[in-house]
Amino acid sequence: MSPAATRKKATTEAAEPRVEIRKTYKLYVGGAFPRSESGRTYEVTDSRGRFLANAAMGSRKDARDAVVAARGAFAKWAGATAYNRGQVLYRVAELMEGRRAQFVAEVAAAEGVTAAKAETLVSQAIDRWVWYAGWPDKLAQVLGGLNPVAGPYFDISAPEPTGVVAALAPQKSSLLGLVSVLAPIVVSGNTAVVLASEDRPLPAITLSEVLATSDVPGGVINLVTGRTAEVAPWLASHMDVNAIDLAGAAGAEGLAWGDLELAATDNLKRVLRPAGTGESAVEPDWTVTPDLSRMRAYLETKTVWHPKGV
Repeated sequence: MSPAATRKKATTEAAEPRVEIRKTYKLYVGGAFPRSESGRTYEVTDSRGRFLANAAMGSRKDARDAVVAARGAFAKWAGATAYNRGQVLYRVAELMEGRRAQFVAEVAAAEGVTAAKAETLVSQAIDRWVWYAGWPDKLAQVLGGLNPVAGPYFDISAPEPTGVVAALAPQKSSLLGLVSVLAPIVVSGNTAVVLASEDRPLPAITLSEVLATSDVPGGVINLVTGRTAEVAPWLASHMDVNAIDLAGAAGAEGLAWGDLELAATDNLKRVLRPAGTGESAVEPDWTVTPDLSRMRAYLETKTVWHPKGV
């Protein structure tokens, strides 16, 4: 074959269309990526309705499995030194930075914003994670203290993690909002079960892939995708969940956050209400610099007495 014919053949072969690979993502539970026990999936589309990928449609049993994984990881994570937790969480930010381009593309597609706006949102999300990663070894000094008492004793109050915390990720803010509800849960030693945004789950799924390659132990953060109205009630009423963040109830179809709050009373779990007043839940402005309120919401205060001079 002549050189010209060879080049023509190579050009023809290069122009042949490739077979489209339609991704089907799984859950992230206990540091692994299982399929939903129901075998169901649903299509994820961009802001214009174009197909992006398939996501696992989590079920009641998937939520229960995630809670079991979170409970199993709690003792070790809560028992780690605050310094170690800070280092582990900071490593997550480094890995997020390494996948910045993917996050930007997914945020732009999911939220229908420009590439420049998506860049800004991803930067804010990574910065937000770094901000929270700096808090583990400071919480005790800021939220604890030495109390004056009428006796020869030291009386010390110290913050302690509350346990397993469920969170409904914001429906609109697919990454910045997600980081803003997730990071304050795990900073102090709690473990988390997160129900991702129903229509915009891809940045959360990518974050789970980041977590799988980070130093965060399996089970500390578990991510379930699916219909919010189907899974959220089971998390709200689960007897082994100690607290729940209802931020993602705002804008969730077929879901009333008041019903979730009522279900949460069965085991007196802590409830962080969505923003807004009355029955109208709204998604807050996640770009606002956070304060300690979300971290404080998942802390108990332990008080210890110790005699002086002993």
